[in-house]
Amino acid sequence: MNYFYILYSPSANKYYIGHTTDSLDERIRKHNSNHKGFTGGYSDWTLVYQEQYHTKNEALAREKQVKAWKSRKEIEKLINKKS
Repeated sequence: MNYFYILYSPSANKYYIGHTTDSLDERIRKHNSNHKGFTGGYSDWTLVYQEQYHTKNEALAREKQVKAWKSRKEIEKLINKKS
């Protein structure tokens, strides 16, 4: 399965938007490991939103769509719709 997902870090007060073909648990573990890159400086990333897709291209397209919003307010509306 392919996933579009949004993570949140309370210590950074930031969202991370991505997609993966891995299991979400494994992907979050990688984000929380000490590495170079946007998520590497924090180890408290939690999954706040996810969508499943049949293909990698669909998940990637959704990631690009949401990133193009460039709006924290719109991202938070999407996350809160789920609740």
